[in-house]
Amino acid sequence: MTRIEERRDLALATAGVQLRAADDEQKTRRFGGHAAVFNQRTAIGNPLTWGFYEEVAPGAFSKTLTEGDARFLVDHDTRLVVSRVSADSLRLSQDKVGLAVDADLDERLSYVSDLVVNLENKNVTGMSFGFRVVKDDWETISVETSEGDVEAELRTIREVQLFEVSAVTFPAYEGTDAALRSVGVALAARGDAAAFDRRAEHRPELLDFRHEPAVPAATRGSDATQPGETTGGRQAMRMKALAARYRLAR
Repeated sequence: MTRIEERRDLALATAGVQLRAADDEQKTRRFGGHAAVFNQRTAIGNPLTWGFYEEVAPGAFSKTLTEGDARFLVDHDTRLVVSRVSADSLRLSQDKVGLAVDADLDERLSYVSDLVVNLENKNVTGMSFGFRVVKDDWETISVETSEGDVEAELRTIREVQLFEVSAVTFPAYEGTDAALRSVGVALAARGDAAAFDRRAEHRPELLDFRHEPAVPAATRGSDATQPGETTGGRQAMRMKALAARYRLAR
């Protein structure tokens, strides 16, 4: 099954970002911080309804750091490359906290100079990493709420393929389109139809991320019957979820 690229964000305070001045040996300024933190339980979407909790396990980056060639970008934009592992201008490692980032900042590049100013002025407010899940575990946990204990799901990411780390202007927050995409992409990578259906009762938009087997172009379209579905199966499922969410008569 093809895995989809995912992104996760950290606020700069959590990332522990520091701008280091150039010294005699290092001619350029440097960026330091963490793009991911281990064992920190994070809410992806609303964990009690359409989302889940997530943790990154220690060692999740072990293999990818020995094999990959990650870049440091601005806002995940591949045109704005700040540094790169193979160029020896980006150094990534794992420590007790998480995925540590140490990057050279060559301010001859105008957007790098802009990044430095934006970090100093707190206009750029987060760190992020783009990755593909290689191995993860899902389990049901009990969450204490004011109305009693409620079941939720916890995803533990065990191994990833890392593509890039980024300084980001808009970290993804609860209830935003970015949070919805994070849930949808993670569920698509999981490949569990029932998990989609449960959450779609609260957020029918998640069905847009549900993958279907490829079909010949001649039969593709809104009225086409997908393998294993009755006519209009996906549309009917979406309408059913919408009806359940808004308590409409079916």
